[in-house]
Amino acid sequence: MHRSNHIKFADDTTVVGLIRKNNESAYREEMQRLTAWCKASNLSLNVEKMKEMAVDFRRAQSDHSPLNIDGSNVESTK
Repeated sequence: MHRSNHIKFADDTTVVGLIRKNNESAYREEMQRLTAWCKASNLSLNVEKMKEMAVDFRRAQSDHSPLNIDGSNVESTK
């Protein structure tokens, strides 16, 4: 079971996740579950307004592939 924190404001949602050892699979699965829950609840995610922010304090930072929701890539910020 994965734990995640969801903080909701009016019509905004924030998902906070911790990625360890460059393994993003749990994070991506959590985003798939969130997307499925939104669809089942008749809520739409506006991918054009979404931003993904990765905070990486390691000296050797690695790139990650963009988050994709319903065939659209989410813009990544630094």
